Amino acid sequence: MTGAAIAAATRRVAVRAGSVVAPLHHPLRIAEEWSVVDNISGGRVGLAFASGWHATDFALRPESYENRREVLLDTVRQVRGLWRGEEAEVVDGTGRTQRVRSYPRAVQRELPVWITSAGGIETFRNAGTLGAGVLTHLLGQDIDELATKITAYREAVAARPDADGWRGHVVVMVHTYLHDDEDTARDLVQEPLRDYLRTSVGLLLGSGAHTGARRLDPAKLREKDLDFLVDRAFDRYYDDGGLLGTVPKAARVVERLKGLGVDEIACLIDFGLPTKVVLDGLPLLDALKKLSA
Repeated sequence: MTGAAIAAATRRVAVRAGSVVAPLHHPLRIAEEWSVVDNISGGRVGLAFASGWHATDFALRPESYENRREVLLDTVRQVRGLWRGEEAEVVDGTGRTQRVRSYPRAVQRELPVWITSAGGIETFRNAGTLGAGVLTHLLGQDIDELATKITAYREAVAARPDADGWRGHVVVMVHTYLHDDEDTARDLVQEPLRDYLRTSVGLLLGSGAHTGARRLDPAKLREKDLDFLVDRAFDRYYDDGGLLGTVPKAARVVERLKGLGVDEIACLIDFGLPTKVVLDGLPLLDALKKLSA
């Protein structure tokens, strides 16, 4: 619904979802609803698909939780096929097998697709095998780890049977706020970003799930341990994990990410700062964009 509202109110902005939690929805529903947005926008839709991770979210489709990563990949394949006008096999209300198509037909022949990864290298490889882009972030993984995963992704893209020279597309989400004064920027973002990180402790600890290390349960952390974890995460994020501070400082982060093979940076500007503060900082973000072009 938000995508449709943006599509109707704009003319040039790409309307991307980051992310559609694929296991929570039927592929036909995803294809049809986003095709409507593609029509309203005149062909500006792009979708990132995620497997989901919070068990409570799966109240919508609890049967999909256990094998959600496999459901994600299967759903992406089905949505892409439906988007092109292909038929899908379904079971109707009487238990009979039927073949159906989705409507309306989209404006774009091919749906731009990214796979969202919280840091698992297999998700990067799967995205490459699918011929999809990757949407990731720096919660639970550092920049050096990201470089290794991007390399694995590029290798998987190149190994596809129908490889056509496309190298893939890596998007990294980073928290963003720019100001002319470094100390002012740090003071402004410290409280809202710390609060944001505190609600994301599960993702901060998530890297252990991909390395074989024992995963910690955030609910069992003592308050002082939680504060320590959030403090460390904030310092790392502010120093080199986000576009936070002055334009020259942020430009160095952009160049470092570019050097790792990142194609695009998605700026997370709405993490708790007052609306006016966010809007006042956007001209500096535009200056960073021009500086980094």
